[in-house]
Amino acid sequence: MATIQTQKFGIEIECVSITRQRAAQAVQSIVGGEVAHVGGGSYDPWEIRDARGRTWRVVADASLNDYPAHLRAEVVSPILDYADLDELQRVVRALRAAGAKATPTCSIHVHVDAAGHTAATLANLLKLVASHEKHLIEALGVQADRRARYCRDVDEQVLQRICSRRPRSMAELNRDWYGAPTENPGRLHHSRYHAVNLNAVWALGTLEFRLFNGSLHAGKIKSYIQLSLALSARALRIRHARGERRTYDASTTRYDVRVFLLGLGLIGPEFATARYHLLSHLSGSAAFRRAA
Repeated sequence: MATIQTQKFGIEIECVSITRQRAAQAVQSIVGGEVAHVGGGSYDPWEIRDARGRTWRVVADASLNDYPAHLRAEVVSPILDYADLDELQRVVRALRAAGAKATPTCSIHVHVDAAGHTAATLANLLKLVASHEKHLIEALGVQADRRARYCRDVDEQVLQRICSRRPRSMAELNRDWYGAPTENPGRLHHSRYHAVNLNAVWALGTLEFRLFNGSLHAGKIKSYIQLSLALSARALRIRHARGERRTYDASTTRYDVRVFLLGLGLIGPEFATARYHLLSHLSGSAAFRRAA
């Protein structure tokens, strides 16, 4: 059974204020290898073939429209292992040192390998996120404009179809996600703009988590990855998740989120930073549901 530590992942980090060449050089300063301007098309990619033969990419992103086009960059990692978290954090610090910034238009997308999932476990994941969605949004401080456009709530119709029909095959899950059987949807299908993007399962072979505001804080980015891996691992581990949305009480949010994180397996010193960042700006007591 997959755990937080055994799953593979990738990440997309949007930033502004530096050229794509400068961003690529910052990545190369940590991962080694060679930098090349591949160019061509609207993405105008730079690639870094690192010391281990993996390819990192720095591409253009039209959504980062608060800066000129030549000062917009999206860093796309190769497939990474949990052991690569330290190196990834050093990449983030190098980007910041090179002058990169994360503005409100920026976001972070975490991809988790979907190879170990089935229709039932992916349904578990969607229901798990839906039931705790308001708590996650508050814990992560998801910006209202991102939530309205690029990081929408779990679609209520999709959730109802999955809860009522309980898909047993990937074909049935595909039907419930899209509303009708959809072959080869492509990675840019409009259904991707949700907190959990299952379109990526068919388009890329990954689960995409889009809950995260832009950041160049290495500790926060690590916590976002750990949360994504923990949600995936939990969905794989349980037999059945309930899709009812949990009651939200602002006065107990800190306690409720802490209990949820512990249930996901984010326990002990290894995940202390994740718990800190995910609880830091919530209301109430982490230790007691009701303050004395």
